[in-house]
Amino acid sequence: MGKITFMGAGSTVFAKNVIGDAMLTPALRDFEIALYDIDPERLEESYIMVNALNKNINENRATITKYLGVENRKDALRGADFVVDAIQVGGYDPCTIIDFEIPKKYGLRQTIADTLGIGGIFRALRTIPVLQDFAEDMAQVCPRALFLNYTNPMAMLSGYMQRFTDVKTVGLCHSVQVCSKEHLLTGLGMINDVKMPIKEKIAGINHMAWLLEIEDADGNDLYPEIRRRACEILENPPENCYDLVRFEYIRRFGYYCTESSEHNAEYNNFFIKSKYPELIERYRIPLDEYPRRCVNQIAGWKQAKEEFLNGNISHERSREYASHIMEAVVTDNPFKINGNVLNTGLITNLPSEACVEVPCLVNKLGIQPTVVGKLPTQLAAMNMTNINPQLLTIEAAVTKKKDAIYQAAMLDPHTSSELSIDDIVKMCDELLEAEKDWLPEYK
Repeated sequence: MGKITFMGAGSTVFAKNVIGDAMLTPALRDFEIALYDIDPERLEESYIMVNALNKNINENRATITKYLGVENRKDALRGADFVVDAIQVGGYDPCTIIDFEIPKKYGLRQTIADTLGIGGIFRALRTIPVLQDFAEDMAQVCPRALFLNYTNPMAMLSGYMQRFTDVKTVGLCHSVQVCSKEHLLTGLGMINDVKMPIKEKIAGINHMAWLLEIEDADGNDLYPEIRRRACEILENPPENCYDLVRFEYIRRFGYYCTESSEHNAEYNNFFIKSKYPELIERYRIPLDEYPRRCVNQIAGWKQAKEEFLNGNISHERSREYASHIMEAVVTDNPFKINGNVLNTGLITNLPSEACVEVPCLVNKLGIQPTVVGKLPTQLAAMNMTNINPQLLTIEAAVTKKKDAIYQAAMLDPHTSSELSIDDIVKMCDELLEAEKDWLPEYK
């Protein structure tokens, strides 16, 4: 029997997906499932839910344990084979609210603010010290465990773990699995005309990995028709189309990318511009989308809570990579994922310190990334605009130097296109003060 430790188990819905998937995987059904959180109410809710899942879909074969608070963290991790990370340091209230409201005072608007931009930078600064604590504990009590990071900002957090700790780490996202069929081909009205299964090649960085190749089952290149339809839609978008930013990527850069248009709208200096407010309507950009989602999710959780906790709960295996990775490691039956890993010569025109998202083989030896080679120049250049603030944010977290925070913000493409250097520095200082309870001291 092995052990899976879920850090941030109070994320009940996501815990259901990952743990439910494991319980539906024969090689993992008898594992111990250790739930860890610092919120007693959320931990208890997830504990009740997971026990109900264990009874309903797993014949009570798993052993479920729970651990509350920092003082019990080592026990939660002790002997783990796999550690799933889904924490949110500072939570929606107050830190996510702060990440949106203070920049808004300076005229800086955001959509999601969890991966890049000033929101992503400060989310990383709050989270990296906690991951450092995790890594120190894991070195003592589960040094061979594989760390499966689902927490954003993905590239910054996974990159920190890969460069500055000895923990075996892969970053996992939901974007790649739904990129081609559910988003691109469906959005362009091609899904019923394409012979399945499609073949695809995706590589880049998290949330901006590029669909480099896409073919139908007979090997026909689908990109010519994709490019034609994307340009056609941009000229006269249907009312229900909200992927215009990524279609503009296709028109201007030649390729589609993995993460949604509401995310990518804030990863560059093209779309959210106070000088050109008409772009917001033209590209249907949902400003303040993440706080709105959080409010809706909190309300939805209150409604769904009884169903989750009354024992009448079931599960079907999801698209999440976690259970497939664990299964491949345990059984040595290989499985292919796109994982976020350190760029050890995998993408030759991106820096070696970058965390990149590339195809990986998984088996008993763990995560084995594949070499992609050189990205088209314009795609590597787009990735670099994101990698620069990512690397500087990690440097700030490691060195505790304010200058690195300022530099990360100044080199963020959206922030720098909207604010002066002086206002960027003032905004960072205000954020540091407002979030000081979740941050180390910076000099």
